[in-house]
Amino acid sequence: MEETVVDLLLAKAAGAVDGEGAPPGGPGAQAAAMRVNEKYSTLPAEDRSVHIINICAIEDIGYLPSEGTLLNSLSVDPDAECKYGLYFRDGKRKVDYILVYHHKRASGGRTLARRAQHGDQPLPGKAGPLGAGEPEPPLDYHEDDKRFRREEYEGNLVEAGLELERDEDTKIHGVGFVKIHAPWNVLCREAEFLKLKMPTKKLYHISETRGLLKKINSVLQKITDPIQPKVAEHRPQTTKRLSYPFSREKQHLFDLSDKDSFFDSKTRSTIVYEILKRTTCTKAKYSMGQGEGRKKDSALLNKRRKCDRHGITSLLANGVYSAAYPLHDGDYEGDNVEFNDRKLLYEEWASYGVFYKYQPIDLVRKYFGEKIGLYFAWLGVYTQMLIPASVVGIIVFLYGWATVDDNIPSMEMCDQRHNITMCPLCDKTCSYWKMSSACATARASHLFDNPATVFFSVFMALWAATFMEHWKRKQMRLNYRWDLTGFEEEEEAVKDHPRAEYEARVLEKSLRKESKNKEKRRHLPEEPTNKWRQRVKTAMAGVKLTDKVKLTWRDRFPAYFTNLVSIVFMIAVTFAIVLGVIIYRISTAAALAMNSSPSVRSNIRVTVTATAVIINLVVIILLDEVYGCIARWLTKIEVPKTEKSFEERLIFKAFLLKFVNSYTPIFYVAFFKGRFVGRPGDYVYIFRSFRMEECAPGGCLMELCIQLSIIMLGKQLIQNNLFEIGIPKMKKFIRYLRLKHQSPADHDEHAKKKQRYEVDYTLEPFAGLTPEYMEMIIQFGFVTLFVASFPLAPLFALLNNIIEIRLDAKKFVTELRRPVAVRAKDIGIWYNILRGVGKLAVIINAFVISFTSDFIPRLVYLYMYSENGTMHGFVNHTLSSFNVSDFQNGTAPSDPLDLGYEVQICRYKDYREPPWSEHKYDISKDFWAVLAARLAFVIVFQNLVMFMSDFVDWVIPDIPKDISQQIHKEKVLMVELFMREEQGKQQLLDTWMEKDRKKAEPCNNHSPAPAAPPPPPAGPDFPGGSL
Repeated sequence: MEETVVDLLLAKAAGAVDGEGAPPGGPGAQAAAMRVNEKYSTLPAEDRSVHIINICAIEDIGYLPSEGTLLNSLSVDPDAECKYGLYFRDGKRKVDYILVYHHKRASGGRTLARRAQHGDQPLPGKAGPLGAGEPEPPLDYHEDDKRFRREEYEGNLVEAGLELERDEDTKIHGVGFVKIHAPWNVLCREAEFLKLKMPTKKLYHISETRGLLKKINSVLQKITDPIQPKVAEHRPQTTKRLSYPFSREKQHLFDLSDKDSFFDSKTRSTIVYEILKRTTCTKAKYSMGQGEGRKKDSALLNKRRKCDRHGITSLLANGVYSAAYPLHDGDYEGDNVEFNDRKLLYEEWASYGVFYKYQPIDLVRKYFGEKIGLYFAWLGVYTQMLIPASVVGIIVFLYGWATVDDNIPSMEMCDQRHNITMCPLCDKTCSYWKMSSACATARASHLFDNPATVFFSVFMALWAATFMEHWKRKQMRLNYRWDLTGFEEEEEAVKDHPRAEYEARVLEKSLRKESKNKEKRRHLPEEPTNKWRQRVKTAMAGVKLTDKVKLTWRDRFPAYFTNLVSIVFMIAVTFAIVLGVIIYRISTAAALAMNSSPSVRSNIRVTVTATAVIINLVVIILLDEVYGCIARWLTKIEVPKTEKSFEERLIFKAFLLKFVNSYTPIFYVAFFKGRFVGRPGDYVYIFRSFRMEECAPGGCLMELCIQLSIIMLGKQLIQNNLFEIGIPKMKKFIRYLRLKHQSPADHDEHAKKKQRYEVDYTLEPFAGLTPEYMEMIIQFGFVTLFVASFPLAPLFALLNNIIEIRLDAKKFVTELRRPVAVRAKDIGIWYNILRGVGKLAVIINAFVISFTSDFIPRLVYLYMYSENGTMHGFVNHTLSSFNVSDFQNGTAPSDPLDLGYEVQICRYKDYREPPWSEHKYDISKDFWAVLAARLAFVIVFQNLVMFMSDFVDWVIPDIPKDISQQIHKEKVLMVELFMREEQGKQQLLDTWMEKDRKKAEPCNNHSPAPAAPPPPPAGPDFPGGSL
């Protein structure tokens, strides 16, 4: 095969240079063969299985490169032989990666690829004719430049050792595919470079538990067997292979009996992707000044000049390629579908019918890589930990339900015999009202505001700490199973290339710096210099142009300033929207109070609260999408150097904005509503028109519960059903209609025969795990931050996550292109965010219990003011009195006789002196006593729970004992393996030396000597006589 391809290319190159009649072995072909570019020093010439003439070198001698330089085959039935696109047309070489591009066919009807494939015309040179005097059809300069860059890039990929095959005869109009295969020698070379740990031949037994623990484990395995996935990778393993970073010098350590399966599809695609990132294109037709394109399109030249060192990421950004992705293993549905890992994942993981089963995490890692495997493992651990939290939350809720009839404060509020008249809720239009009308709200508040909620807050703080420790231990077990124990970030730094945008900015800065230096040198007098030294400096200037140039804080200062201003502005927008909703609540309550219907007036609070929360929910969902786009834009203008830095900065900004957006309305209800109201006769007004709203007599905790539940449930349901299910299906349907419109003829027939890479191209591209993590972290905040007001939050989160796991799994298996596998040993910055949310939850719950609920005022009353040691009289103790004659002008109710009698004294919730006191309406001593108790509770609760959380963190070790023992055992076995290998080498060397010495002895005895030495003395050890 090597000789055939080389002869073909040499013959065509010779024909382009010397004429059509030049023989394959003529001087033109020999000259072309001598100009092979040895750019990739990592690939020795003797390691290349296929030797291809460098496209750039042929271009320099006048040969226009075309698709014919790639490996094309003419199989009669390619679909049957290549397994519908999973293999090359020869049916032997597996497709490891796909590059997709858009192409415009020439007006003549056939492309260069068709002419090269069918051989009806010779491949043209740069100035060569297409046919007999037929001029080359005019091409768009952008498209022509993209074609040149593709050909150069693909030629460099071939030089790197990859094998390519092009397919433009596809069912998708105007779309071409380049199939990439990595041969064995390239896989070995790159695996050694990336330090990939591969299993060796050495097997060892995993230590098993003994005694009581072994019996418990066996019982648990039998109990959980029905909920285990039917996957080989999920079964408990008793033996494990030693793993070692792959090395070509130590191939004898590894089991290479089946080279096709030694590197699985995930590893192969990762290796190819690293080569794609590292391979660059350095020139293009119009950026080199050829033709009129340079004059006509300077913008293209500028863009091209910035691509000097960029790989596939830059080519995708500039539209040279439209997509790049590894292939799925095959179809996941159908009776005649060949069994593969994708089908197995669909049946045992991505189906709603297996929601009760454990996830096959090892198979997920095998197919998608460690980073995605860790996400689903974390999501599974989080969902499992929600089970005990949900059980305790249900118990707390049932306790409140069972004791609601025994709650004395709510009984007093509902007792109409007390006849407590409350002050109006708004000016003029609102009238006096009976406290007993808020009976339902008071009884409902007890469901969530009872002594059990304090216990539940402490429990959830310890739960969060336990969850974090449990995840760290689970993470270590996965690291051991997935051979990531020796994996360090420094090893990833080897392949952590600078981003394309960063290199473009650095190059732009270097060019500006160089131009300034030239301007300075122009105005300086010329000094006589050595011509040779000047030539060396000129040659090295281009090499050293970007070596020491970096983006400093001064270069990024405009971006940092824009980030700061934009984030502050976005937060201000969120606050403004919350303020607008507050004004809506106040104005709507005043409007409903003027309604003549008694039923409407009696349900003012419920109506206003529900509608305001729905408005908040819609605004939160919309702003979430807007803030996500803004966070990405702000991160892009910062120009982070690496992808890891870009991802971390994007996560921080997106989390900050979405956190403020999601929780600001809840923070308002929890800590600000009803705090700055004033008092009757001296209320606080917004814009001198809208009176600040008050909490219900039972407190704001019930309203906080309503706000939290609607936002949490609505956000999850809408995002899950609309955004994660509806929108992807809508996009897929739109793409289907578009493709059907582009090629309506025989569309149904063609759709059945699509190649694997064509089917995957119609799937959604993988956009990263940030949206998935962000959704779960926000949910984690709902579960922990305000759990004192909504004990059922863990239950709803559990129900959502059971669906979310299968929804995400189905999306990854069926809706998305297969992502490139990424090695990772942890969940990255998300762990720090989780710890931060857990610490913040302790503080927020302490303030919710002490300031939002009536827990502290009840304790103060019970132990300081109660006459009989019960809660009788508590409601009256929390209400202050107001003389209606002290209303300001224009604020008194317009209908003071609405209740049927004249009101002299009305009550309002506050701790103030009565109107008959010497210091009327001043803050009373009771207020300061309750405030001191509240602050003391916050300090004690926070420190106690923090100490308990840290104690849990200290008691539970991060690394399980059995895992640490297994890791140590692996190290010992590896040392023994290498020691035995060295001993074997030494013995073999000694044996060879002994053989050489024995062979040398008779030669020395038979060889003639210049002068015979004196004979040795006769004796038993030295027998006399000469030979």
